[in-house]
Amino acid sequence: MPSSLARPMTSPPTPTPNKKVRLRWTGEGMEYSGGTEAGPQVVLDGKSLKGPGPMEALLLALAGCMAVDVQVILERSRVPLTGLEVEVEGERAQIHPKRFTRLAMVYRLDGPLEEHRGKVERAVDLSREKFCSVLHSLRPEIDLEIDVRY
Repeated sequence: MPSSLARPMTSPPTPTPNKKVRLRWTGEGMEYSGGTEAGPQVVLDGKSLKGPGPMEALLLALAGCMAVDVQVILERSRVPLTGLEVEVEGERAQIHPKRFTRLAMVYRLDGPLEEHRGKVERAVDLSREKFCSVLHSLRPEIDLEIDVRY
């Protein structure tokens, strides 16, 4: 068969299921409880007393997403990992909507040796550039639909 007619054998991407959460006011202060229908619930607190506030929850979501990516990539690369901690600090705008204008992340890893440095850096880069859905959902071009119901 001529090479111009040869087609690579690739399968179509598997559809990603939509995600859905529900958040309800507890009736106390600025406390809300929410999660998936069948999953565990988390508390968000606008005053950060009984749980993280929404902006802290966003930082936790980013840290969690990238930590999981890095863990999976390092495990597949056979890099020893016995501990992983991610710290994220967000700098916010002074005027409303007081969005994050800068994020700084620090990874602390236990297990990898100096010889694994390249693989660790590659894992972090892959999470940042390709895999972290939370990070890529923060892009300004995200389509946001809002439906208010009474």
